[in-house]
Amino acid sequence: MTSARGDLATALASGPLLLDGGLATQLEARGHDLSSALWSARLLAEDPDEIEAAHADFFAAGAQVAITASYQVSFEAMAAIQLDAAATQRLLALSVELARRSAGEGRWVAASVGPYGASLAGGQEYVGDYDRSIDELRIWHRPRLATLIEAEPDVLALETIPCLAEVEALLAEVSGSGMPAWLSLTSYGSQTRRHEPLAEAFAMAAEVPEIIAVGVNCCATTGLESVIALAAESGTKPVVVYPNSGEGWDGQTRNWSGDPVFQPAQVSEWVNAGAGLVGGCCRVTPQHIAEMAAILAAK
Repeated sequence: MTSARGDLATALASGPLLLDGGLATQLEARGHDLSSALWSARLLAEDPDEIEAAHADFFAAGAQVAITASYQVSFEAMAAIQLDAAATQRLLALSVELARRSAGEGRWVAASVGPYGASLAGGQEYVGDYDRSIDELRIWHRPRLATLIEAEPDVLALETIPCLAEVEALLAEVSGSGMPAWLSLTSYGSQTRRHEPLAEAFAMAAEVPEIIAVGVNCCATTGLESVIALAAESGTKPVVVYPNSGEGWDGQTRNWSGDPVFQPAQVSEWVNAGAGLVGGCCRVTPQHIAEMAAILAAK
């Protein structure tokens, strides 16, 4: 599937592309309380114009790709706030539409496919211990993937994936769909959050034509260059990296702790190491993205 903005994989061949930063972070900066288990997904139902505005803030800063507000949207989570399956499907489609409105020409929309753990709202995506089989994970992801694919984003962002079982499940579901996707894990150095080799995930993705990039997100910037090299060694896929601020997230108290270590100037090191899609995740602001855009433009 190719949008009027052109194929993202083809654009990657011409040089690095800049993703956005933390959508929830920007919504909080705009005055919204996202302390509920639904995070920014709540605003899809209650104040979608603000999500569109937050996307616009990142595009104005220089982002070329927006990641939608669908990360936390699942049929189970929406049912908890009395939204049925049809309403949930409409919200998933709306997340793509809102990003598309802000994108305009020459920019892309990545539909966020968050991990199963995100739906549990207790930080399980940073552990990956789900007690779910691969088949169970495939069944859980399938309806959301189908809805997002039907909404026609430019690419799926299979993001913040913590374990090989979920990698295998997602790859099996997107294989044969014809929808471009990137696979991005959350990691500790060269390991998944389940302490498995990242290289195994990248090797699995190399066999799936729909996967246009592999890498990591929502992780610390420390040692990221070696992870980029590891991803690059796995095959011919471009590398995607968008770390968080370096602060720690407590899923039980729903608070951040520690000091931020994210430095926009590091984008040069990531690109030099081989990254093609670069940006930021939690706690990365439009100002950070603007500084990264200026650095990339200078290169």
